[in-house]
Amino acid sequence: MTYWTTGEHPGTTERRTGGVLLLIVVAVLAGLIGGAIAAFTTGPVIAHRLVLGEFTKAVHWTACGHDRCAAVEAPLDWEDPGTRAIHLALIEHRATGKRLGTLLVDPGGPGESGVDLVGSSVRNAVTATVARHYDVVGFDPRGVGYSSAVHCGGAAELDRYLYSVLPGTIGSSTWLAADRERARTFAHDCAEHTGALLGHVDTVSAARDMELLRADLGMPRLDYLGYSYGTELGSVYASLYPHHVGRFVLDGAVDIWTPTSTDGVVAQAKGFEGDLRAWARACVRGSESAVVGDATCPFTGTVDHAMSRIRHLLHAADTDPLMASDGRRLDGATLSTAIVNDLYSTTQWPALTTMLRGVAAGDPAKAFHAADAYNGRRSNGKYWDNATEAFTAIGCLDGGADDVTADMRHEAKQLAHAAPTLGRYQAYGDVTCGQWPDGMVASPPPPTHGGQDPVLVIGSTGDPATPYHQAKTLAALFPSGHLVTHVGEGHLAYNYGDECVDDTVDAYLVQGLVPSRDPRCR
Repeated sequence: MTYWTTGEHPGTTERRTGGVLLLIVVAVLAGLIGGAIAAFTTGPVIAHRLVLGEFTKAVHWTACGHDRCAAVEAPLDWEDPGTRAIHLALIEHRATGKRLGTLLVDPGGPGESGVDLVGSSVRNAVTATVARHYDVVGFDPRGVGYSSAVHCGGAAELDRYLYSVLPGTIGSSTWLAADRERARTFAHDCAEHTGALLGHVDTVSAARDMELLRADLGMPRLDYLGYSYGTELGSVYASLYPHHVGRFVLDGAVDIWTPTSTDGVVAQAKGFEGDLRAWARACVRGSESAVVGDATCPFTGTVDHAMSRIRHLLHAADTDPLMASDGRRLDGATLSTAIVNDLYSTTQWPALTTMLRGVAAGDPAKAFHAADAYNGRRSNGKYWDNATEAFTAIGCLDGGADDVTADMRHEAKQLAHAAPTLGRYQAYGDVTCGQWPDGMVASPPPPTHGGQDPVLVIGSTGDPATPYHQAKTLAALFPSGHLVTHVGEGHLAYNYGDECVDDTVDAYLVQGLVPSRDPRCR
């Protein structure tokens, strides 16, 4: 599988806070959305070449908890905008001090909810300094969350797609046939439950929606903070609308232009392997970053020995999956997902230690807990949101796939070489998109024409999900790009406790200041 590129992946603590408030948000948005769609679909047909002014309307805000919510209309198909409408869900936390403007925020994924991010607490999105001076607006891109969303059935369909134990060894003819059937069933479920929207949730369409939001919100230029996949969305926007780029911050950078898709998958696998080795080093040394309280290291000796033991656990899970109390079986694929879940941040390392201790003792409970957190599966078996469906649909439209067995087996060898422990579980990711009903949507050229303001691109040297070199190449693509380096492990850096990074970003967003030299923060 190909892993999520977001630090706020489903099930993390940040996304589960503010439950009462989010129930209010859901109720308010449900009312707004019904009215928005009814009003739009009875309107006149708009000419094929969209004039933005014909679509722009003042945003009608409604109170939801301590914030304000709204639903904005957008065309399903930007190439034929008069055919049908979709809605985009917004939430706004108003500035608590002297207001400078509006900051649009996307948490990444693809598939993560900006409404949830800001609605749970604005401090999950930005620092207190930025919240004081900006109206912070979280939005759900098309296909995601409270906006017109991709749906692929219920919990049973998602469980079958995410947790099925396939026959044969990974990459064998038997395994590939079963995986293709699994993917084909999921793609059919998505098409049946989503309809025409499924072919229009690509990043280019979402970037055009952002231009509509800029106009609707009355922003002369778009001030934007994008995390992880949100950096890709922001970069595509900058390519399409360079002269509307305001203060842009892109953290956990995704560069879709410089590497090939294979290079990106291999680099990501290598990144997770490197972070797993870093955890193993801390574990066998008894470092407090990995060993806290009862979380004693299950391995002894060298780092290489610990990595060998993890490979043994993965192989054993493939050969004889561990049975959970709910009847699910823990194979190597699900165990690798659980491991990756706990590698996104060093704060999760003690959980990884405890989880692997349990698996080594024959107990899969904590491994399923971690995999479920990654997949957005709740303890009652239902799912928090549609992040998995949206991630898959957006990724298949953006990246496409040929599902050629020989090509995938070649890539699998590259992955096994780059990441001997986890790489095999990132292979054959093209199978799902190879069964997808809609073809790939072409990306625009890179953002070579800059706006008036600089662009800050943040990269962490130990980022496993979006490796650091992507931050360097993306910053170089922007004529006014500045690279902010966080030296350390973890996926994201801003608002994660690095004062150097936080101060640099806050000074840029609030005062328009950029450092004379690209900072290297430790």
